[in-house]
Amino acid sequence: MSYKKAKHILPAELLELIQEYVDGEYIYIPRRAEHKKDWGSNTATRKELDVRNFNIYNDYLSGADTATLGEKYYLSSKSIQRIVLKEKRRRIE
Repeated sequence: MSYKKAKHILPAELLELIQEYVDGEYIYIPRRAEHKKDWGSNTATRKELDVRNFNIYNDYLSGADTATLGEKYYLSSKSIQRIVLKEKRRRIE
């Protein structure tokens, strides 16, 4: 996300109207629904998490318990349980 000066992109009348509500503050204007991107679509983070979760599930199937996996992957046991359940469901589908 980058900041743009409102006075450079908005008509003066609209800028004055906005200033009645927000004067000198930062505001976020969300994207239109049709322009929204899925989370992780611009980076490799989603793929990295998928690989990590796949490895966690395989380690779990190999006999590792959730506490050990939590220490190995720096996650809580509850997060490990959630990942294992999600991967299990994914493989059943």
